[in-house]
Amino acid sequence: MTRANPAAEAVRATAQTVDSGTPPQPAIPPLDVDAIRKDFPILSRLLPGGRPLIYLDSGNSSQKPVQVINVMREHLEEHYANVGRALHTLGSESTDAYESARDKVAEFIGAPARDEVVFTKNASEAINLVARSFRGRSEPAAGFGDERFRLGPGDEVLISEMEHHSNIVPWQMLCERTGATLRWFGVTDEGRLDIGDLDELLNERTKIVSLTLQSNVLGTVNSISPIARRARQTGSLLMLDASQGVPHMPVDVVETGADFVAFTGHKMLGPTGIGVLWGRAELLDAMPPFLGGGEMIETVSMEGSTYAPVPAKFEAGTPPIVEAIGLGAAVDYLSAVGMPSIKQYEQELTRYALDALQDVPTLRIIGPSNPISRGGTLSFVLGDIHPHDVGQILDDEFGIAVRVGHHCARPLHRRFGIPATTRASLYLYNTRDEIDALVRGLHHVRTIFG
Repeated sequence: MTRANPAAEAVRATAQTVDSGTPPQPAIPPLDVDAIRKDFPILSRLLPGGRPLIYLDSGNSSQKPVQVINVMREHLEEHYANVGRALHTLGSESTDAYESARDKVAEFIGAPARDEVVFTKNASEAINLVARSFRGRSEPAAGFGDERFRLGPGDEVLISEMEHHSNIVPWQMLCERTGATLRWFGVTDEGRLDIGDLDELLNERTKIVSLTLQSNVLGTVNSISPIARRARQTGSLLMLDASQGVPHMPVDVVETGADFVAFTGHKMLGPTGIGVLWGRAELLDAMPPFLGGGEMIETVSMEGSTYAPVPAKFEAGTPPIVEAIGLGAAVDYLSAVGMPSIKQYEQELTRYALDALQDVPTLRIIGPSNPISRGGTLSFVLGDIHPHDVGQILDDEFGIAVRVGHHCARPLHRRFGIPATTRASLYLYNTRDEIDALVRGLHHVRTIFG
């Protein structure tokens, strides 16, 4: 069948905008995907049997461009030393590179101040950092008695049914520790966040709301504005898990209306072992330290300690130095390509993929079938064929890497009455040809299983 032409659709939309008298928006430069792919050495790899690699698992972990690899290698070869401890040349160079990465991240997400950027080892640790900042009402304040971070029976924590386990389990643990109640938004049959009972769920008892910006299973991009407005009305804190958002779209943390935003480096072309927590400065100041150790202290005596200012207060011990520098290089790469261009390209690619997958009989997308307010994460079931079989055949016979399972979102899969899905997740280096190969592979899977 003839596929939709996103470029032509964009031209028509622009013409309609002009005809309506609304000033057209500045054109977003298109991506040179062929040039981008040359920056990723692994994408030219041939798998056993001479199969070219087709990598459709960036929602799990993205591949790394040579620019990131080279920056990390150069630091290890020429500048490596511990940070914040040594006055020698290597120590100064390493510290400067590490703190420069913080500056880059702050600018990339629109943070008002660099010190609002805390480096963690991943988004899970960032979310746990915030969850552990809450104390039960009977626990000692230890100098950190801000009522916004104290809760107990009668208080509530609000999440959603579409969350990654990293944004469920820490809040369950908090409620178990303090006696607070965990509540959650449901998910519609179309895979959208159900906020029909927003005013009832988000109320004056709610201490914090923590939601995903973009679902790692459904691809749904959640509308945060009404939730942020309601949180301000009730005095509730708002946290966003932006692990699937920051890599794929422009994100300004202030414009989101959130108090905290967490994301991870390895999904945005950076290395593993580095994540980010952004928080409003006055909240970070009011929070107790997460871990104790070197660098997070101001003074230490045998009788007690005082703590360093933010962000050092939350970065105990030797940090992931080279990983942070690699994240800074990934931010440089994404900024040079242009996040608006990346978002536009992925929207076009997602539209093409949703259309192409309709060719596969018995395939059912779990999530929005409409490309509006959704990203390039495509989870599906293929008749009664187990996702593990689908993934194995795609890999063994077509060199296509997808993820299978519940993707650390088991409650969401239970919501849809399925144990697992196959997930193809797209990024700036993927192409229509790879989507066509996925469709051919799925037809072949169906042939094998009759």
